Amino acid sequence: MTYGFRTIATLVAAVAAMLQAPSLLAQTAPERSLRLGICIAEEHPLGQGSIKFSQIMDKLSGGKTKVKLYPACQLGSETQQIAAVRGGVQDLTIVSSAPVATIIKEFMLFDLPFLFQTEKETDTVLDGKLGQHMLDLAQSKGMIGLCYWENGFRQLTNSKRPVATMDDMVGLKVRVMQNPVYLDTFKAMGANAIPMPMPELYSALETKAMDAQENPIANIHANKMHEVQKYLSLTNHAYAPYVVLISKALWEKMDSKERDNMRTGCNEARDYQRKLIRTLSADLLQDLKAKGMTVTAVSDAEMARMRERTKPVVDKFIQEIGKDIVAQAQQEIAAVRKNGN
Repeated sequence: MTYGFRTIATLVAAVAAMLQAPSLLAQTAPERSLRLGICIAEEHPLGQGSIKFSQIMDKLSGGKTKVKLYPACQLGSETQQIAAVRGGVQDLTIVSSAPVATIIKEFMLFDLPFLFQTEKETDTVLDGKLGQHMLDLAQSKGMIGLCYWENGFRQLTNSKRPVATMDDMVGLKVRVMQNPVYLDTFKAMGANAIPMPMPELYSALETKAMDAQENPIANIHANKMHEVQKYLSLTNHAYAPYVVLISKALWEKMDSKERDNMRTGCNEARDYQRKLIRTLSADLLQDLKAKGMTVTAVSDAEMARMRERTKPVVDKFIQEIGKDIVAQAQQEIAAVRKNGN
């Protein structure tokens, strides 16, 4: 078979175009400068994970996607940032699941008291089919759920007395997140639960307007709770993850490669952030002790008593969350426990 010079030239040009296509694509990919807001200090593992996410996105996009971090509620409270992302005013936020649950009821699953006992249980549910189903629910609210990061098991601190039993909680004014499950959980255990945005908390504890609050160890440390709280109780009463959310309006402007990069970046940064916070939590607890906090471990028997006392709270919210969702979570958790965690 023979080819004319014109045909050969055409073939060469076509092959050259194919070889240049990736670089041309990279050159024409849009440059984006995205704002990511969180409500914790940059030094916190969430802040460090956010920085890692920014670095990963810069690498995956060939420098086209820049993610700028705004820590410590600079862009507003978690509730305000969720609203901004929904409205397309803010690009990204990473928030506790509790405020998400105020607009997507199914997310109250993660607030149910004493649902999880180990990190393996949480990872199994969050990174599996059920976790993805929950993320998909954000689309109808103007957001895309990318993945879950670690927030940790929540503990109780107060300025009044050591809390080793539910009886010790009676009468304490406890700040909780703006979420009905937490309100009912602490009321069931005898406390006076009061919802309050995180930016207002430290001042409320300092002025004694509030006696107590509940948060994971890393948050307690990052927010310097030891300065205004004397006692820390290891209650492990709930596990509420962080949810990484991106504006749906922005998502719809992205091509498939950009979207893949976003999901990959979220997952890679998640793995880094989870490992970091889990490694640090034990050290941070020791540091809180060194800074003067009295740490009280809650016995298994008392934990069982708390679980029994709050069972009506679980039963109450099953209807709103969805029986199938709760049942699926319980089945996945049971399977992990059966296999020895």
